[in-house]
Amino acid sequence: MAEPLKKQLPSDLSARIEALRDALLTGLVERDVPVRLALLAALAGEHLLLIGPPGTAKSLVARRLHLAFHPATYFERLLTRFTVPEELFGPLSIKGLEEDRYERLTEAYLPKASVAFLDEIFKANSAILNALLTLLNEREFDNGKRRESTPLISVVGASNELPEGEELDALFDRFLLRCHVGPVSKDGFPSLLGLRGDVVAEFSRQLRLSDEDLAEVRQAATEVAVPDDVVALLADLRDWCTAEGIQVSDRRWRKIVKLLQTAALTNGRDRVSIWDCWLLQHCLWSEPEQRAKVHDWYAARAGASAAMDPSRLTRIVVSWEARLKQDQDSRSQARDESGNLLFKGTDGKPTVNEVGEAQAKRGRDLLFLAPHDAHTEGPHSYYGMRGRIQDRTKTGAGFTLAELNPLWTQDAPGGWTQFMHWANRDAYLTNQANWHMEAVDLPPFMEPTRQKAAHVDACLKELTTLGQQVETYKAQLLAHIASLDADIRAHLWVTDDFAEPAARSLEGTRREVDTLLGRLEKLRQGFGLLPREEVA
Repeated sequence: MAEPLKKQLPSDLSARIEALRDALLTGLVERDVPVRLALLAALAGEHLLLIGPPGTAKSLVARRLHLAFHPATYFERLLTRFTVPEELFGPLSIKGLEEDRYERLTEAYLPKASVAFLDEIFKANSAILNALLTLLNEREFDNGKRRESTPLISVVGASNELPEGEELDALFDRFLLRCHVGPVSKDGFPSLLGLRGDVVAEFSRQLRLSDEDLAEVRQAATEVAVPDDVVALLADLRDWCTAEGIQVSDRRWRKIVKLLQTAALTNGRDRVSIWDCWLLQHCLWSEPEQRAKVHDWYAARAGASAAMDPSRLTRIVVSWEARLKQDQDSRSQARDESGNLLFKGTDGKPTVNEVGEAQAKRGRDLLFLAPHDAHTEGPHSYYGMRGRIQDRTKTGAGFTLAELNPLWTQDAPGGWTQFMHWANRDAYLTNQANWHMEAVDLPPFMEPTRQKAAHVDACLKELTTLGQQVETYKAQLLAHIASLDADIRAHLWVTDDFAEPAARSLEGTRREVDTLLGRLEKLRQGFGLLPREEVA
């Protein structure tokens, strides 16, 4: 939402700027963006580059921009590979040469221009490149031994193609704002055909901006605050550009901040807003297709705050969920009421005994006791039963199932059968009284760790505070959504067509926040259910 300016601009200045913008658009079809960017660039003391084929009103944008200022001079030139310095900076002074002075007559040339249009600017050769760079960046021109200040407000550069060659990189970087201008679309074509004659933009003398107006805007813009939300967005965008291979110089980042401050100021605010950052898509691309990528990144990020950015909040929630799971999965050895450590008995129940008994094994085979009255030999016609087993444990070695099967046991009074055919075989094997046992160390009897009350209370307090912060952010987000359409349509520099994707982005952010609030509530419940240490 708009905040009042600490240092007020003239009461009519914002209205004049809006009226100038609308007047500049008179009779133009689908040139809203380049006109907005040209006027904002001039107010911020920056330059605009228009990339596109011939016949797309690039020069007209510059000529109209010139009309927005008074007093203001205009210079226009088409550059070629053979352009000489005299065509841009003026002829050499004959009188100066006679007096051994190498000076140019700059009147009516670029060094004396307020607004300039340089067509096919990347055809600039080395003979004019250095002087052009100094003029664009420092508003100064080296004329012989003297460095002269220039009245330059802004340059609109144009080209049919992107620069090729490292020697033009510095020139390309001097244009903070870049806009691709294509032919009128199919939908706009009927409007283009409906234009009659040369439509001239009308400006009253009172509407135009003076040098004093420009100086006041630029001075006041330096006092516009750049909040943490915007700083965080720019930092994230810088990382994203690096990952995408989009090269952005440190100088350009600083100029971007100045541009955003100017955009906020001219919209009557003393703080840069997320919506001002819509302009970033026109500041960062090196190739036209990169603009759409920056726009999509920004559209997805708009509405997030520095502290409550859903991606950051998600990472916080995930870390809390991991912390809760660690506490829930934590196990400690249980104790009885007297404080004695408990162990897990062979029956699965807790016991204070550290040692218990378990069925012995030989390799993988379980061991058993021999049945009572078991014999190693069956009935003999003369000797009867022979080979009675005296020691059921086989001197502590026990019997495997394979060793039990051939033994003879009494099946009924007077009847004998081998163990493998014995009717009571299964019942015998499952009866623990018939198992050969051995002493074993019992494992600790584990239970969920009882957390210190102070730990649980601290976690609940932090989660409650975080939840309150997110709820506050959600309320701000809902207010943001409610005022979105009016904010964007009232914005001097953001086009109306951004309202729909911005609304989708904010609605997506709201859904993410609702989901995260639900996860935070589950976290509070989870920590609240953790077992606590008993207070003595």
